[in-house]
Amino acid sequence: MKILVAVDGSKAALQAVKYAAELSAQLTEPAHVTLISAHDDSGLRHVRKHVPAGSIQEHLRELSEADLKAARKLLDKAGVPHDMVIKVGHVAEQIVKVAHSGKFDLIVMGSKGRSGFSDLLLGSVAQRVASSATQPVVLVK
Repeated sequence: MKILVAVDGSKAALQAVKYAAELSAQLTEPAHVTLISAHDDSGLRHVRKHVPAGSIQEHLRELSEADLKAARKLLDKAGVPHDMVIKVGHVAEQIVKVAHSGKFDLIVMGSKGRSGFSDLLLGSVAQRVASSATQPVVLVK
């Protein structure tokens, strides 16, 4: 089984990683887990002309690596085989694209991430993934 787990550094995302690890332990063959961290760069596009080329991408990659650190540690401790994917762009779209292109069997994600007020206006990433993905989506509190 291939499981895609969305990670944003929040407590709910770490709970999703724990869920994926527990699910993997219950299967006859361990699941392969892929952690995905995506950051939306649309709010940073206006500053591109004021900063050196590549510095925004580097900054977003550093943020993703920090978000993934605790999740990777948890999966290592549980002995769950895993890898990671870092994407830039609309977060929900990136999760759904990776799930589709990687032929994942399941998407697991926290029901509440770090996005806050914008969720009230635009809808949460979890809601968008759940409504767009063709795979089953498990939302973990």
